[in-house]
Amino acid sequence: MSGSDSPRIAVLKGGPSAEREVSLVTGRECARALREEGFDVVELDAGPDLAALLRAQRVDVAFNALHGRWGEDGCVQGLLEWLRIPYTHSGVLASALAMDKERAKATYRMAGLPVVPSLLTSAEVARREHPMPAPYVVKPHNEGSSVGVYIVQDCANGPAQLSDDMPEIVMVEEFIPGRELTVTVMGDRALCVTDIITDGWYDFDAKYRPGGSRHEVPADIPDEITEACLDYALRAHRALGCRGLSRTDFRWDESRGLDGLFLLETNTQPGMTPTSLSPEQAAHCGISFGALCRWLVEDASCNR
Repeated sequence: MSGSDSPRIAVLKGGPSAEREVSLVTGRECARALREEGFDVVELDAGPDLAALLRAQRVDVAFNALHGRWGEDGCVQGLLEWLRIPYTHSGVLASALAMDKERAKATYRMAGLPVVPSLLTSAEVARREHPMPAPYVVKPHNEGSSVGVYIVQDCANGPAQLSDDMPEIVMVEEFIPGRELTVTVMGDRALCVTDIITDGWYDFDAKYRPGGSRHEVPADIPDEITEACLDYALRAHRALGCRGLSRTDFRWDESRGLDGLFLLETNTQPGMTPTSLSPEQAAHCGISFGALCRWLVEDASCNR
């Protein structure tokens, strides 16, 4: 960051991914908070001309409010490293690793973290037959955590009816019944555990539409499970090499106790919208939304 009294911050939002609309909201909310914190803020819709825009704006820091591919998978991070513009959240390698669900799982296993059994197959095969016994989940292996998630509950009902825009390769994962839990890591601190309560799966609508889900912060769960979630999230953050803010999601089958807790994935660009989980957890820990955004800016650097 520069030594200016009011660093010029470029909030990168939008972009071409499947999560563009959510990123626009994240970017708007973060830009507003940063202005209230006294920063000079410019909002940039990330497109093919992003490098030229960044040069023209002469920014001190890039606040990454992008979600999904190109913004969350190491691509924009590589551009910012090339331009030598300090940026928020995780660097090139951690971003790429976390976005690739199969490689992320391999990293978790090496760190001794419990993951759900899964396999990779083609979308064509997943449409034609059951890649594993039901119930199971089908999802892209390199998109955001809420895009294109399908649950096949019963083999008798046939395989997944995947949309035409699913990627060629998909992840098929054993379905774990029970509760959806999540933990935000801020720097080297796991904040708390949220229990996400929905009528069904915590999909795109449940995550981003007002009223789509209810968040219990902190989760009303046994101390053993709370402590394990906090420990696993911090270990996942470190194993992937994450920086700044991350959020790790879990499934917990209560009937199996600690043996029923599984790590699903780590999000290196957690949502920052009015219904998002990470700002709620920060608030529970006494950190306002503005303070959270300021901390991310102050944490920004190259070589992440």
